[in-house]
Amino acid sequence: MEIGVRVLLAFLVHQVAHVGGQEDGGHEGCSPGFQVKRYQLAFRGSFQKGQALVQVEFDDCAGNQDVQFEVSDPSFFVDGDLNLVPQEDVLQSQPVLSIHGLSAHADDTAQVEVTGLPAQSLHTFRDILGVGQMLPFRSKRSLLIPPMIVTENQRAPFPRKIGKVISTERLGNHIFRLTGPGADQHPKGLFTIDIDTGEVSVSRSLDREAIDSYQLEVSTTDFTGNLVEGPALLVITVIDQNDNRPIFKEPSYTGEVLEGSPTGTTVMTMTALDADDPGTDNAALRYNIVRQSPDKPSPNMFHIDAERGDIVTVISNKLLDRETLPTTTYELEIVAKDMAGSEVGLTGTATATITITDKNDHAPEFTHTLFEAHVFEGSTGVVVNLTVDDRDDPDTGAWRAIYSIIKGDPTLSFKIQTNPDNNEGMLSVSKPLDYEARAPHTLLIKVENEDALVPDVGYGPSSTATVHITVLDINEGPVFFPDPLIVSRMENIPLGSFVASLNATDPDILQIQSIRYAVLRDPAGWLSVSPVTGTVNTSASLDRESPYVHDNKYTAVFIATDNGSPPATGTGTLVIHLEDYNDNAPYVVPSIARVCEDAHDMNVAIVGGRDKDLPPNAAPFKIELGKQLGLDNTWKVTRVNSTHSQVMLLHPLKMANYQLPLLITDSGVPPLSNNTEIKVQVCVCKKNKMHCSSGPSHHASLLVLLATPLLVLLCQEVKLSPAAEEVAECTTKKKPT
Repeated sequence: MEIGVRVLLAFLVHQVAHVGGQEDGGHEGCSPGFQVKRYQLAFRGSFQKGQALVQVEFDDCAGNQDVQFEVSDPSFFVDGDLNLVPQEDVLQSQPVLSIHGLSAHADDTAQVEVTGLPAQSLHTFRDILGVGQMLPFRSKRSLLIPPMIVTENQRAPFPRKIGKVISTERLGNHIFRLTGPGADQHPKGLFTIDIDTGEVSVSRSLDREAIDSYQLEVSTTDFTGNLVEGPALLVITVIDQNDNRPIFKEPSYTGEVLEGSPTGTTVMTMTALDADDPGTDNAALRYNIVRQSPDKPSPNMFHIDAERGDIVTVISNKLLDRETLPTTTYELEIVAKDMAGSEVGLTGTATATITITDKNDHAPEFTHTLFEAHVFEGSTGVVVNLTVDDRDDPDTGAWRAIYSIIKGDPTLSFKIQTNPDNNEGMLSVSKPLDYEARAPHTLLIKVENEDALVPDVGYGPSSTATVHITVLDINEGPVFFPDPLIVSRMENIPLGSFVASLNATDPDILQIQSIRYAVLRDPAGWLSVSPVTGTVNTSASLDRESPYVHDNKYTAVFIATDNGSPPATGTGTLVIHLEDYNDNAPYVVPSIARVCEDAHDMNVAIVGGRDKDLPPNAAPFKIELGKQLGLDNTWKVTRVNSTHSQVMLLHPLKMANYQLPLLITDSGVPPLSNNTEIKVQVCVCKKNKMHCSSGPSHHASLLVLLATPLLVLLCQEVKLSPAAEEVAECTTKKKPT
C-alpha cells in the first residue's frame, strides 16, 4: 500500500509538473529528468560511508530547485552535488539501484548497475516483492503495476485473482492487454487480465520447479487495437512449497577407513539434493544416522555432520582394530530431512557401507622353526613348501609374503618364490646338486611383507626359519671330457690308423665302477673304438670329398656305459677335421662347344678346370692339347687365367662334329693329370640360327692328317677366291691370339 500511494503521488506531481511546464514553456530543447538514465558501479568488497561513488546527471529544465532524490536502497542518498553516497559502510549491495528524481518540473528514474557482487538468493517476501526497489523504467507512468506472487500447487477453484494493474489515465474506450510467456505465448493461458478492471488471475496450478517466475508485459489499447499505454513489465514470482523430498545422488555409498585411524577421521561424504527453492528451508537439509549394523563394539562408532554430510569416526583408534572387531564392514542408514531437520520436513534415505581396511600391524611368522627336505642329485624343481601365519587382511600387501634366502647358498643353487594362491614359500633347486660334492645343505630363510610394517611393529625371530636339505645319491652316467673332442687327420690314411682317445669319467667318485665304450653314431662307417681303452681307429678310408663330410668335418658320437645298478650312460662327440690329399684328378667344363663354319672369329670356347680337392691340390690348372699328332695344325689352346683357357681354330672346318682331346693338370704335389675330350660342333649359321650335324664325331687327329696335304696342294696350284685363300693360309701360318 505504501508503494502504491508513493507511486500515485509521484504520478500526480508529474501531471502537475507537466501542465506547469506547458504553461511556463520550459527551456527550449531541454528534456526534464535524468540526462543519462543508466550508470555502472564496480563493487570491490564494500562501499565506505561518505564516499562519492558516481555522479548522476539530472536537469528539470528549471534550475533544479527543490529536487528530491530517493534511492531504492536506503543505505544510499544523492547529495547536493548529485553524487551517489553511502550513508553507512555497505558490505552487501543490490545488483541494481534505482534513483528516483522528483521536482515540480520533472519526475524521472535512473538505474545504477552494481558489478562484481557475489551471487545471492532471494530469502524473504520483501526481496520477492521488491520492497525498497524502484519499478522497472517506463516510458509513461500512468500504468501502476505492483509485483505479484503465486504459490505453487494451488488447488481449484480457478481462476484465482493475484493482483491488479492500475491505469491513472484510462478512459472508457481503453482496454487492458497481457502478453508474453504464460499469457499468449507458451505456456499459454496461465495468466489472464480483465480487459476492463486490469485484474490479473492465474488459471491453473503452477510448479515452481518447472518455472519459478514469469515476465509479462501489460499495455492498454483502444477498441481498434491501437496502443495507448505501455507496454510495461509485470513480474509474477512463484512461491515455493515443500513438495520435493531430498534425493541422494546414489542409493548406496561405499567408503573405507584405515584401522587405527584417530577419532574424527573423515570416511566419506553423503550428498542429497532437494528440488525445492534453495533459498528457503524447503531445501535446507539435515543429515542423521538412524541405524548402524552391527552395533558392536559401540552403536555410535560413526557420526555424520548434520549440514555437510561428512561421516567421521567416533570410536577410539585402539578399538578400531580390524583384527579384533566383530566384522570389517559396517552398514549405516542415513536420513536426509529438509525444513532444516524439523519434524514437518520430508526425508530421503540411503545406505553407507564402510570397510575397515587393514594396515600392516602384524608381522608374518613361520609355522615351524625347522623344515626338512630330500632331493636326488641332478634334479631340479620345488623341494619343500614353507608355511607362514599372518593376521593381516588376506590378499593385501600387508599379508602377501616375500621370502629370501639369507644364508647357506653360496653357489646360488636354490631359489624361493611366493605361491600366490596360499602365500606359501616354494623352495626349489635351480642348479642340480651333486651328492659327491656336498650331501647336506642348510639354508636360513626370512619372510617379510610387501608393505612396510607400521613403526611400532617389527620382524621377530619367528620371521626366520631353517631348512635342512639332504641330497640323495643316484648312479650318474659317465661324462666325456672334452666334449666335443676335436682332432685333425689326413684323408686316405691307412685302415687301422689311430684317430683319437676318448676320455670318460664316472661322477660317482665314492663308488668303484668300470666304463665301456661303443660307437653310437658313425654315418659313413669309417671308425671303430676299443670298448675298454676308448681308442678310436679307422675301419675304412677317410674321404674328405664324401657327402658325410660337411665343411671338411666328419662327426661321430660315442657312448660310455658304467656297471652301476642300474647302468648309467653318457655320450660324447668326436669331430674329425679332414685334411685334403690330392686324390682327385681335375676335369674340363664345358664338355660341348659350337662354332659357325664360316665364322671369321676362330675362338671356339673358353674352357675351365674343376677339381674336388682343395688348394694347393687344385688350381692353377694347365690346359693343353692332347698328345695326338697334328692337333696343333688345326687347334690352339691359350691360357686366360689360373683356371680357364681359350680354345681356337687355326682354319675353318666343314660342318661336322669333332672330338678334341685335351690334357688338364692340377697343382698338387705330385700333380694329377686327366686326358679328356670336348665335343666341338661346326655348324652352318643362317639368319641367326645354327644348324649342326647330328652325326657321329670325328677325331680331330685323323682329320688333320687327311686334310693338311690336300690344303697345301690347293694353296700351291689353284687360284683361290679371297675367302678360300684365307682358309688355306690358316694351315701354314698361325693367326695372332
